[in-house]
Amino acid sequence: MVSAMIDQAPRLSHIVTRSGDQGTTTLADGARRPKNDPRLEALGEVDELNSLIGLLLTETLPRDVAETLAAVQNDLFDLGAELALPGKSLLTPSHLGRLEFQLAEWNATLPPLAEFLLPGGCRAAAQCHVARAVCRRVERRAVVLAGSLPPLAQPYLNRLSDLLFVAARIINREAGCSEPQWQPGKGGN
Repeated sequence: MVSAMIDQAPRLSHIVTRSGDQGTTTLADGARRPKNDPRLEALGEVDELNSLIGLLLTETLPRDVAETLAAVQNDLFDLGAELALPGKSLLTPSHLGRLEFQLAEWNATLPPLAEFLLPGGCRAAAQCHVARAVCRRVERRAVVLAGSLPPLAQPYLNRLSDLLFVAARIINREAGCSEPQWQPGKGGN
């Protein structure tokens, strides 16, 4: 009975703690760190990426894209937990494998690219490109933590940015939008 009550207990009893008013915050292991600590910077970037994916999920998306991105949001919470609790590993090879499987499945349905693509097309695809760009920023922030980064964080983020690029292509195709292609030198004159 007691364990059932614990399982049902809320994770957050209050949101306003005032404990960060002096520019520090507490990691899940109890350590206080300045808010500009590289680990907290990476954690904040993961949160921003997850929020952008949440925004993208408010758009009308192909079902498989929406389902994949909903799973990714949970994965990003796992990654955030890993960053908040140094030494914790929640991402597994199956997380990575799921992204790789989806990438292979989607890529098999798309024509090869003759040129680089500009971010754009329909609104949802453009939002997906913004999430991709933020994912690349998360990768750059995470590299700073190299020795203390969870083992699958970097490969996961790398696959995720690829997946977001390919998802934007799928979204544009399903919406009937053309993919804007880079035209070298076109903007110069």
